[in-house]
This record gives sequence, C-alpha cells and structure tokens, in this order.
Amino acid sequence: MKALYLLILQILHIYTWVVIIHVVLSWLISFNIINSQNRLVYLVLDFSYRATNPFLNKIRNYTPNFGAIDISPIILLLLLWFIEICMGIYLRPIIF
Repeated sequence: MKALYLLILQILHIYTWVVIIHVVLSWLISFNIINSQNRLVYLVLDFSYRATNPFLNKIRNYTPNFGAIDISPIILLLLLWFIEICMGIYLRPIIF
C-alpha cells in the first residue's frame, strides 16, 4: 500500500512538471524565442499538449473568457497541489 501511495504521489509530481513545461513552451513559441519546426521542440510540445489538453479543456468549459489570458493551467496546478495536500493529510496517516 505504501508503494502505491508513493507511486501516485510521484505521478502527480511528474504531471505537475508536464503542465509547467507545456505552459513555458507555449509562451516561448508565442514570443518566437524557439521554433516549433525543430523536431525536439515539436515532440516535447506535442507530448505535453496531448497529456494536458483533456484536463485543460474541461477546466476551460467552466472558466470565464478573459481574452488572451488563459487561467486553466493555474487552476489545474492548484487542483493537483490540492490533491497532493489531501493525500498527505488524509491518506498518509492511514497508510504509514
């Protein structure tokens, strides 16, 4: 049971980093700092887009439109951190 708890916690940490990388890469491409024609950049951006887009689209359905500002990654990161905190408060004492 400890291994499963630690595995889920690690997956949440990795997914948090995937969301952050996706946001940073999208900013760098928007400001023409990096080129999306580069194969490595395209692969990383495509992976992060496919990994984050289903959750971000669900969040975008419930958030108001702020024009050019997209707050859905911030909400997703807050939800991930909330899940981690809840796991630490409620599941950790039961498992350990």
